[in-house]
Amino acid sequence: MLSVHGRKPAKRFVEPVARGMLGAGLTPNATTLLGTAVSVLLACALIPSGHLITAAVLIGLFSLFDMVDGTMARLSGGGTAFGATLDASCDRITDGALFGAIAMWLIYVDHAHPAHVAASLAVLVLSQTISYIKARAEAGGLKIVGGLVERPERLIVALVGIGLEGFGVAHAVEVAVWLLLAGSVFTVVQRLIYAARDPKAQVKIPPPPGA
Repeated sequence: MLSVHGRKPAKRFVEPVARGMLGAGLTPNATTLLGTAVSVLLACALIPSGHLITAAVLIGLFSLFDMVDGTMARLSGGGTAFGATLDASCDRITDGALFGAIAMWLIYVDHAHPAHVAASLAVLVLSQTISYIKARAEAGGLKIVGGLVERPERLIVALVGIGLEGFGVAHAVEVAVWLLLAGSVFTVVQRLIYAARDPKAQVKIPPPPGA
């Protein structure tokens, strides 16, 4: 939802940052790679070691690069097909690192019940699935717009849970994980319904090469 409705309110804050980074000589693709590398490093280093407040704040800040790089591309004349592919791929890597790190924290620090660990791993898989449904549908000419839990919602809920846990709110991470699990299952079904109802859903497609 926020990926559709949250861009206009964020524009006034993101554009000056994007202009500044372009002025410093950074390219959109370099910004994507930098944000991804730092976010993955922060998630893997801070969350399993129990530095939850620091992790929530810093990962949240570097996650903003996901908006900045796209704005940089627009301001510099428009994005490229490779840039969009790189950005989407890096998003999947960052999500995987975040929820993998949460699973490690649940196992080794929180000593959580296996059900909570399984839920966090399910969220990891479903986060990839939600994005893949959109990508695969659009590759087939279908239109998928929005969804209950997209990447911004996923990051906000996960980081708020991590931060609250760091401030001493017991089971905040577990609650966040289960909320995301329920929302992610709903979004997978929701996006498949969107795809099935698209006017082009029943258009025949050619077989893959070699079939």
